[in-house]
Amino acid sequence: MSSKYGGNSGRLSREDYKKQKDLEAARQAGTAPPEIDEDGNAINPHIPEFMSKAPWYMDTGKTGLQHQRKAKRDAATSINEAKWYSRGERAGPAPKKFRRGACENCGAMSHKARECMERPRKKGARWTGKNMKADEVVGDIKLSYDAKRDRWNGYDPAEHRKLMEDWELIEDARRKRKASELDKETAVSNSLAEKDSATGGPDIEAQFASSDEEDEDEHRYVGRSTTGDEDQHSAKSKSTVRNLRIREDTAKYLRNLDPDSAYYDPKTRSMRENPYAGKEDAAQLAYTGDNFIRYSGEAQDVAKKEVFAWEANERGNVGAHFQANPTQTSLMYSEFKNKKDTMKESQRRTLLSKYGGEEHLQAPPRELLHQDERYVEYSRTGQIISGEEVPAAKTRYKEDVHPMNHTSAFGSWWSDGKWGYRCCKQTLRNAYCTASAQSK
Repeated sequence: MSSKYGGNSGRLSREDYKKQKDLEAARQAGTAPPEIDEDGNAINPHIPEFMSKAPWYMDTGKTGLQHQRKAKRDAATSINEAKWYSRGERAGPAPKKFRRGACENCGAMSHKARECMERPRKKGARWTGKNMKADEVVGDIKLSYDAKRDRWNGYDPAEHRKLMEDWELIEDARRKRKASELDKETAVSNSLAEKDSATGGPDIEAQFASSDEEDEDEHRYVGRSTTGDEDQHSAKSKSTVRNLRIREDTAKYLRNLDPDSAYYDPKTRSMRENPYAGKEDAAQLAYTGDNFIRYSGEAQDVAKKEVFAWEANERGNVGAHFQANPTQTSLMYSEFKNKKDTMKESQRRTLLSKYGGEEHLQAPPRELLHQDERYVEYSRTGQIISGEEVPAAKTRYKEDVHPMNHTSAFGSWWSDGKWGYRCCKQTLRNAYCTASAQSK
């Protein structure tokens, strides 16, 4: 529509703008026919302008709602329709003469000399004109979103058939070898039986054989009973049988069946907290959770050395690295620790020699103290390891006192919205207990 400035600049004059608004109102009222798009479909006049108006990067100058619809693509819409590259296929017979623009090495038109996969010739096909190669099949394949991510696209099932045939040949060779070994073992056992019958009984050394030989026989029997492969006699299969969990070992999740106890992670098979937390002999148990490894042995020393290496590296000492130079870092840490202790001791002596008061650092004997200070040491779970337990504080009210011949406290029984005594079922607080001695 022309503007007041002339041309199709997009700006409307006052009269054209008024006519457009009147036409839109008539279309919404139903007195004017709706607008038709390029496909012949009627456009709903009640659609807001922000939806019907195409953005600048999709505006084709045509009326319609094509920018709201999904664009049609030439790519394959499903995985089954997707194709793959024809690798190694040639299009037609090889040419007899060199063509202009072809590969200078092999003479094919489908690629250039720097992209040629043939062996570089001393003199290419451009100059010799011999041993020309046919053009390769180059296809323009457009894949959909799913076809691009299909890991089996272009897979040839015939390759798997060849693999299965090779495995069948290997299995046949294994069976033949196993059968020959069993025949040899049977012949040896028969010869030993004939020897024992001839001598009058089995050998004494064979009767008192070592337990290691019995274990080997047991592992050989396990290998025979599972499969017929020769790999069952290997050390890997023996270690697999030996490394099974012992029946006497208790699983972590069975140590404490309380649902509020330590959490057991089935994915990592770990129980970090102590499942026996709150028990009296928690410090003497054989298993106190997986976290005890972090606070036992040399774990804390390793953590201190690693922190020392970080701090030394920040101060400019590049040689301190706990993973790259563990021995050097350990020596540096021990030297730093000795210097630190020596410096503290020298500073302490300097202060004592200057100001005195060394006699006050020595604690007096316990007999001279009128008030005893109790020392109590607690564990990480809050249990007392050494020392006496602090007595529990009592309230100012009297405990375990039941007046009026009652044996229970008021509020120990509930009935019909009222509190009462459990012993006599009375709801009055000052009532005398009338329950019999037998019921009490």
